[in-house]
Amino acid sequence: MASPQTLDDANRRLVALWAADCAERVLPLFEAEAPEDDRARGGIERTRAYGHGELDAAGEIKRRFDAGRAAQSAKSPVSVAAARAAGQASGVAHMGAHALGAAAYAAKAASLAADDQEAARREEVRWQIDHMMPDVRAALSSLPLLGENSSGPLGTGLLASGVLAVTIREIQSALADAPTFARHPQGVTEG
Repeated sequence: MASPQTLDDANRRLVALWAADCAERVLPLFEAEAPEDDRARGGIERTRAYGHGELDAAGEIKRRFDAGRAAQSAKSPVSVAAARAAGQASGVAHMGAHALGAAAYAAKAASLAADDQEAARREEVRWQIDHMMPDVRAALSSLPLLGENSSGPLGTGLLASGVLAVTIREIQSALADAPTFARHPQGVTEG
């Protein structure tokens, strides 16, 4: 039986694009420290290609750890978090719940790079929520809440503690509280 954290292929492709966008926002934090390591960038590019239907899930499932291994090239916590955001995005082809991991690690990287860490984390989370299209919101809303299902990344592992857990809970709370909305090309929302 498939985990409720998996999502079907169509929904994984939708949330992969959002996860790639989240991870790409903090990619420069990794590349500044490890410019010769292209695994994180490659993972984000493959995640986006998977989201667009250019790559199949089976191939990406086999390669899903490549981007996350870029964290081995990192020395600072901010760079590690940025690489892990790319790694989580790469895992979306395997399990849709990794999209929330990508967002959480991206918010962590943004916070670690800022003087006011909590304000930076909240600003990144706000950007992530504001840049979800309605179909992405619907797909992410169908995932179990953090800690309610142990058959995937939203179980009791790394994402279930500290700032990562706080971030995922904030995103899931926003999904539950937010009305369905329509996004205009200019980014203005109504609802």
